[in-house]
Amino acid sequence: MSLPLIVRAPIYKEAAPRAGKTRDISSRSVYFTIENNLSAGAELDLTMILPAEVTGGIEVFIKATGKVVRVDKRPGNGDQKVDAAVVFEMYEIVRSEAAIA
Repeated sequence: MSLPLIVRAPIYKEAAPRAGKTRDISSRSVYFTIENNLSAGAELDLTMILPAEVTGGIEVFIKATGKVVRVDKRPGNGDQKVDAAVVFEMYEIVRSEAAIA
């Protein structure tokens, strides 16, 4: 399932969040596509959005922190996008629009 994903690097608080799309998600990790400039070992704050169509009700946000364990360059697209695997250190499920604030 491909879900919208918002990525922030917590050490760069003033940096703008970046958008990506999940490719695979489990209770312990996520594999996603995003613009380049991620490196293995980086710590990230992630917000995944489960739309109302998926939850059968309201939008649900999964807020997580984790560490990048793998970055794969996508063949044929230059350096524009990469696939990255992040292992969760913690996550919470929030049923409120306050989750993206």
